[in-house]
Amino acid sequence: MIEAHTGAQVRAAETPFLERGDGPALMRRAAHGLALACSRRLRERRGKVAGARVVVLAGTGNNGGDGLWAGAELARRGAAVLAVATGDRLHPEGEAALRAAGGRVLSLGGPEGAGAAGRVLAADLVVDAVLGTGARGGLRGAAAALVQEVLDGLPDGAGPEVVACDVPSGVGADTGAVHGPVLPAGTTVSFGSAKAGLLLPPGEALCGRAVTVPLGLEPALPAPALRRLEPEDVAALWPRPGAGSHKYSRGVVGVVAGSATYPGAALMCTRAAVDAGAGMVRHLGDPETRRLVCLTSPEVVASEDHPTEVHVQAWVVGPGAVGDPAQESRIDAVLTGAVPAVVDAGALGAAARAAADGALGPGKVLTPHAGELAQVLAWLAALGVLEEAPEREGVEAEPARWAAAAAAATGAVVVLKGATTVVAAPGGLLLTQADGSPWLATAGSGDTLAGVMGAVLAACAEHPDAFAAAGSWARGENRFAVAAALAVAVHGQASRLGGLGPVPPTVLAQRVRDVLRARA
Repeated sequence: MIEAHTGAQVRAAETPFLERGDGPALMRRAAHGLALACSRRLRERRGKVAGARVVVLAGTGNNGGDGLWAGAELARRGAAVLAVATGDRLHPEGEAALRAAGGRVLSLGGPEGAGAAGRVLAADLVVDAVLGTGARGGLRGAAAALVQEVLDGLPDGAGPEVVACDVPSGVGADTGAVHGPVLPAGTTVSFGSAKAGLLLPPGEALCGRAVTVPLGLEPALPAPALRRLEPEDVAALWPRPGAGSHKYSRGVVGVVAGSATYPGAALMCTRAAVDAGAGMVRHLGDPETRRLVCLTSPEVVASEDHPTEVHVQAWVVGPGAVGDPAQESRIDAVLTGAVPAVVDAGALGAAARAAADGALGPGKVLTPHAGELAQVLAWLAALGVLEEAPEREGVEAEPARWAAAAAAATGAVVVLKGATTVVAAPGGLLLTQADGSPWLATAGSGDTLAGVMGAVLAACAEHPDAFAAAGSWARGENRFAVAAALAVAVHGQASRLGGLGPVPPTVLAQRVRDVLRARA
């Protein structure tokens, strides 16, 4: 599992070390790890470090110091290292070490500054050490102009290898927000802990491969600000039947999906719940949709019942369930009931109304994409639950902020779907997953995810300690967020199974089975 902290958390953990004079040792340790990462990238790129052209973009603070010390180590290994001072000064000890190792320094504000962009573009490797975790906003002045000139001059599919020091300059270390021009990194080297912004959109797309260098302060870190499940976590946490299991103990999923206009949503959702291992799947809907569901998935029990008339461990409501008064009545009953539920698509408006009335029951998991979340937030603002609501662009610029705001306002887990999916629990727990292929951006993919999520939710609904193996943070009501993240991870892994390429949702459900078999 990847655990990430905010810059403030890491700086607080560093404080006792700095107070007893260990600051230089921490910097040297960080710089050594940064130099090792740069050396690996140079060997991958050109076979050796000696003779490589390296440019260090160095800011005025400790981040710049890390870059300068790393540059000194690379110079001792035979690289030609040039430090570009982006401010009015450099970290003095770092500058002295670089010069002593044979490195050179160029001031961006000096007479040679006009040619700095050309030197960056001609380099084999660039170390971005301008802004660190304490920075607010993005690059400014000459530094911003330099990076923009470099970006404008980058040839398609080529350019120097970029290694960022802690975070790419201009990416928020805590939020992933992007400010101004940012030099995209192939590798980002974090110190002490991965920074939360490296695992959050939109900044994650600019961070490349994440590497963490331990500094020795890790035991002093508090609980992480953000977590991400890795494949081994999925294998360990996914609910699996035991020798004494039966169909009811494995989890019964109720599905209120589909309508005369959109019957396919019900087919994909129920099929995915079956393929994800639900003990039993029940579908409620109109006669023709029920007939189609039974033809494609004869395991599903389909009826015209009302949710109050059947017993399930979890519901999935909303996919394709629009323009049908009977389905709308069923959705309202699920939202105000005590049974956990995945709330998708056509049910999100009803969920906002239920939240405004204080009637949204516990264990509800809302699954909007950015446009749908903007609409939910607008409804909540109109109903007086929130003071402000962004447009879609605002949600995309700060997805973690708005997913967390929606979770707090509704009391539900919010799964903000995207290339990086954000899972926010009302108690503050935050997870992100970025497992999926871009080919997931297709109609019906969300219906499949809802079915997979319903199966996991049903399996853990009656077991507060279902994911206790992950730690105390995953117990109690937080288990619903863990279940959602597990479903997102498996759904994403299924989209990549067998290589990248189009993955129709009907095929995706089959691949979910293959992923779960491989993780057994």
